[in-house]
Amino acid sequence: MSGMTVAPRRWAARLAAAAGLLVTVVALLIAPATSASAHAVLESSSPAASSIVPSGPSEVVLTFSESVRKVPGKIRVIAPDGSRADRGEPSFSGGVVTIPVDPAGARGTYLISFRVISADSHPVSGAFTYSVGAPSTPPVDSGTDSRANPVVETAVKVARFLGYAGLVLLVGPALVLAALWPRRLSRRGPTRLAWIGLGLVAFATLADLWLQVPYTAGGGLFDVTGEGFGSVFGSAFGAAHLVRLGLLAASVFLLRPLLARPAGRADAIILAVLGGAALLTWPLAGHPAASPAPAVSVVVDAVHLGSMAVWLGGLLMLAVFLLRQADERELGAILPIWSRWAALAVSALLLAGTVQALIEVATPQALFDTTYGRLLLAKIGLFALVIGVAAYSRQLVRSRVAAQRPAPVRRAVLVELAVTVVVLAVSATLVQTTPARTAAAGPSAGAESGLFSTRLSSPLLSVEVEVSPAERGNNSVHLYAYDKDNKPQLVAEWKATAALPSAGIEPIEVPLLRLTDSHAYGDVSLPAAGDWEIKITARTTDIDQATVTATVPIR
Repeated sequence: MSGMTVAPRRWAARLAAAAGLLVTVVALLIAPATSASAHAVLESSSPAASSIVPSGPSEVVLTFSESVRKVPGKIRVIAPDGSRADRGEPSFSGGVVTIPVDPAGARGTYLISFRVISADSHPVSGAFTYSVGAPSTPPVDSGTDSRANPVVETAVKVARFLGYAGLVLLVGPALVLAALWPRRLSRRGPTRLAWIGLGLVAFATLADLWLQVPYTAGGGLFDVTGEGFGSVFGSAFGAAHLVRLGLLAASVFLLRPLLARPAGRADAIILAVLGGAALLTWPLAGHPAASPAPAVSVVVDAVHLGSMAVWLGGLLMLAVFLLRQADERELGAILPIWSRWAALAVSALLLAGTVQALIEVATPQALFDTTYGRLLLAKIGLFALVIGVAAYSRQLVRSRVAAQRPAPVRRAVLVELAVTVVVLAVSATLVQTTPARTAAAGPSAGAESGLFSTRLSSPLLSVEVEVSPAERGNNSVHLYAYDKDNKPQLVAEWKATAALPSAGIEPIEVPLLRLTDSHAYGDVSLPAAGDWEIKITARTTDIDQATVTATVPIR
């Protein structure tokens, strides 16, 4: 009788899993076809930046280094009188964006501001001017600031971290309960941990989808629109996340019996296939899908992520449950098997990490000269520390001391887990950082590699200063003003100078272009290396102004 009730339940679970897979297939079908690219940069424009043309063009053409997608309402052409000169929606064809403009516009200087999305889901923004007939005072873009709110950028990293943590909490209990868990021990604790992990992955996936709207369009946490969601859901990023949600839904029905009792072979295989497919959605929504070798990068990144989840999840199960509850005989059987699994997972991590580094970093110099490279070095250093502790644990297992005295192994495992939490945080930051291969690729991207950024405070306001590439020669300067509530602050007039007192270089005026009410941009040539002093004055009213000074190291 019991066998008759179990079989229908298993069939119902498999049918439910099939329903979840159907959602996945639908999401795959609506995913757009995109070519490989990453962190596109503006290569050229027509009219050219800062050029003077005899008559007004009928269109402005932006040519990017890679294919880009539209951010609704974030490409604008501002006429000399401050009105909108663009007419209709811009058209996108790969890396070429065509903006129709009024050819009968007034003489003077026009401002073009843009924000688009690279294939790896990261926004790219900028601005430049051109003049018709003769230059005039550049207009001001009265539209909203196109940068993502700092709170949103931080929330994106937190969501990625929660997704990784949830994956560890889900994979570890599921794997250990399926293969290593002693029958006499209660499965309640690990089961709760697995459901918490699945909930975290689902929550992080939904948070990613929500945050991607203000992250790409610019704005606060709740600056979302239906059009923004439509754009995200219609992208490869959105499709990958919808696929992940479908696979999670399908997995729930097979995961429940596995967590309650040892699973059948067929169910375990199906669940493993679903898990492997879900792992692929992380690289498909990030840098690997836009690398020079996308197929290799996606597979390698999925292996890297899966190995991490197996290793850390297993360590967590050892530390929290097995080393505390299992007896000597059980540990004598479990630890050697786990030791082999851990060695295999670590080997896969090292191999996948090496391949990733070769693809994403490209050159040894980029490893040291870019933010991505330096974060990767920090991750390698932390990983080496974890490997040392793991080697100590493995030695205890081989000497058969661990089963008799599990306390030393438990302490070593806790150290491994503590360090790897930091590794996960670094990984969450890495996926939001421009890959070193892109940052070191050319002049435009090179600016990203040497980006200097700081925030300066005064009683009136705070100013965020960005200088790139922070090297001798031409540098771009971006200034952003914020009030005490960290909201954009209207600045009526900006002034800035750059000086190098140590070399006797007197203050050089930085010509600034006011792009929005709170954002100014300028270019300045810094002829020597050293600690330059950039003094910024922001006037907010006829009588209120603040002056701050940033010390910028120029290489």
